[in-house]
Amino acid sequence: MSVSRGALSGLALVAACAATLPVYAAEPRPAGGAPVVSATQPNPGPALEARVAKLERLLEGQALADLALRVQQLQQDLQSLRGELEVQANEMNGLKQRQRDVYLDIDRRLQQLSATAPATPAATPAVAVAAPEQEQAAYQRAFDKMKEGRYDEAIILFRGLLANHPNGKLVDNAQYWLGEANYVTRRYREAADEFGKVIAAYPQSPKVPDALLKQGFSYYELGEWAKARETLEQFLARYPQHAAVARANERLQALKAKGR
Repeated sequence: MSVSRGALSGLALVAACAATLPVYAAEPRPAGGAPVVSATQPNPGPALEARVAKLERLLEGQALADLALRVQQLQQDLQSLRGELEVQANEMNGLKQRQRDVYLDIDRRLQQLSATAPATPAATPAVAVAAPEQEQAAYQRAFDKMKEGRYDEAIILFRGLLANHPNGKLVDNAQYWLGEANYVTRRYREAADEFGKVIAAYPQSPKVPDALLKQGFSYYELGEWAKARETLEQFLARYPQHAAVARANERLQALKAKGR
């Protein structure tokens, strides 16, 4: 005959309870009277302590297992966060590199246009005296520092180019990149001044639209809201087809949101 698992568990429980019940023993019957029954208590001390100790060990083991599981989950969450941070850092570096590549491509095209454009009669003697080869070499050295992110060195070299070749073909570009080097290093006051020199000294330069836009951005970073608004609105009015119109509108919307 088979016995179910539940029945066995019940029998075990009954046995355990019975072990704790008092044991009654019959004493000799006195003369002329009923037998006397006395109760004796078993000594459960060692067995009970053993069961309690075993239960405590089980509970401690379960607690440690739960703690280990939680630590493992936290480690997995931390690893996931690290992975997300690495992805974001890579995306940011890629964005910076793409922006730098755009700058370089634009500058290369402008240099090609400058090389093919006919010189005005007034500028012809100055160009001859300025030694175009030396100017080009100086410009390239400064621009290489920009590409490498060594902006302080680029600033020094661009200033030297402007001092040594004040009437050269590349002075408007050099002046613009001087402003850009200050802008990316958060020297916004110097950047605004240098971009302003592009606008004032080289009004026909292809760099004027970008210089006007970046001057507006510089004023924005300086918290000079009125100048920022005026400069950006001037940029939109003069160059409505420029590729950076959306960026200018974004800054104007940000000014509006600030109540400026």
